[in-house]
Amino acid sequence: MKIRSIKLTQFKRFADLTITDIPPTAKLVVLAGPNGCGKSSLFDALYSYSKAMSQVGVNWDVSYHQRAPDDRLGWSQCIAVTMDNMPPKDDLAARKRMLYFRSAYRNDPDFRLNTLTRIGSATEEPRFTRMIDTDVTVSVNYQRLTSQALQDVFALEDGGTTMAEFREKVLGEIRDCTRRLFPGLVLNSLGNPLEDGTFRFDKGETKHFSYKNLSGGEKAAFDLILDLVVKRRVYDDTVFCIDEPEAHMSTRTQGQLLEELVGLVPDPSQLWIATHSIGMMRKARDLSEASPGTVAFLDFGGHDFDKPVTLTPVRPTRVFWESVLSVALDDLALLVAPGTVVVCEGSPAGAVAGKNADHDATCYNTIFSQEMPDVRFMSGGNSQDVAKDRLSFTIVLPAIAKGIKVRRLIDRDDHAPNDITSFAGQGITVLSRRHLECYLFDDEVLTALCLSVSKPAEAPSVIADKQAAIAASVARGNAPDDVKSAAGTIYGDIKRRLGLVGVGNDTRAFQRETLAPLLRPGMVAYDELKRAIFG
Repeated sequence: MKIRSIKLTQFKRFADLTITDIPPTAKLVVLAGPNGCGKSSLFDALYSYSKAMSQVGVNWDVSYHQRAPDDRLGWSQCIAVTMDNMPPKDDLAARKRMLYFRSAYRNDPDFRLNTLTRIGSATEEPRFTRMIDTDVTVSVNYQRLTSQALQDVFALEDGGTTMAEFREKVLGEIRDCTRRLFPGLVLNSLGNPLEDGTFRFDKGETKHFSYKNLSGGEKAAFDLILDLVVKRRVYDDTVFCIDEPEAHMSTRTQGQLLEELVGLVPDPSQLWIATHSIGMMRKARDLSEASPGTVAFLDFGGHDFDKPVTLTPVRPTRVFWESVLSVALDDLALLVAPGTVVVCEGSPAGAVAGKNADHDATCYNTIFSQEMPDVRFMSGGNSQDVAKDRLSFTIVLPAIAKGIKVRRLIDRDDHAPNDITSFAGQGITVLSRRHLECYLFDDEVLTALCLSVSKPAEAPSVIADKQAAIAASVARGNAPDDVKSAAGTIYGDIKRRLGLVGVGNDTRAFQRETLAPLLRPGMVAYDELKRAIFG
């Protein structure tokens, strides 16, 4: 059973809404958009339609269902739904199974049963009359599960089935789904339904952990999994509608839950969810990419529903995902985005493999993390790449996070004064010293290193070793300020003289892990570096 189209007229939020062109291959339909845009109202319309088609009777409340209560319209004037394989009017059993609903207000914090009573068909189960009503199912599903187990034992199960096999048949699927979401949580029994009957779990080293002691997220996920496993025995050709299935769960669990729910829905059926969860949306995108045509996205955001609106499935473009993220994150994207990004020299981690990718950026971020937490350094390639903004940081980053400032920073190297002036005119900052190593191996930093390992008396010798290494480098034809060319020798001499271990396995690791944290405010080298970059 799948929905082809929906037409709502003067119903709640909608003056004239048409939803059409839902692909017949779609097993999952995602209603996206901010709170208050009408996602739950659509489910209210489908719920009223379901009651009418099954002749249960629509609890039509003009003050709740109608957009303009004074019009006094009937449900059939407001709601029209087209479904494939529509059962005939006289097949009420099939019509009662066409749609199944879960409201967003699911809460069953605790239950214990001491008796077994007859429980009617799932299609006759009265849970709520509107999508704003409380929807409690766990205790009822416990009774239904135990009743089904008794029926299987005495009427349906093969005589050769062992007790262990039967327990696995009753609980195995629910247990496996739950354990995939929460690896430390294992459903192990139904307890004794005639004495303190409830679901029992193993959680870590705790055995027979009661359902009431689960966390809110565990209960919320377990509720939906249990409900689908139990109800699909009857609702085997159905459109399942779940409003905000992500309630009380972390982002990662939300996505994993959606995958489990899609897997539990029988193949002829369809799952509709209303969500603005990042986890759910991300998983829906993954499912869509893995199986094109099986997921349809309906975007309720940005429409004026006081006017006629036609919604068709949208292609999940970057614009769509930006809209989804703006709803889910609101101002959080700006909160976690840095105020300033400094693009410096260095190979980005995504561009090259190896432990020394992002070397300069990592050092800069360590040096300025305390005084400038709103600044982030990023690798932009070699000096020409940074100068020409080859990776388009100055264009892309402000577009992603409004208000972000982007600076470009290159080493001084052998640039002439006129070149530096020209770079400044292009908004490009040039270091006051030849390269980053000149600051990291500064005498003040080496002195602080000796002090940090309780060998302050060795500072003059360490500095002398540095000068000797630089002199040897100059003798090889390098510039007097080219500390980078002498860095390997300086690193080796420092380790030997101070007896250092665990300070970095090579020269660059030593700079990142040991020297960068020592370059701090108050040092001449720090203040000069800060002034060179930020003015």
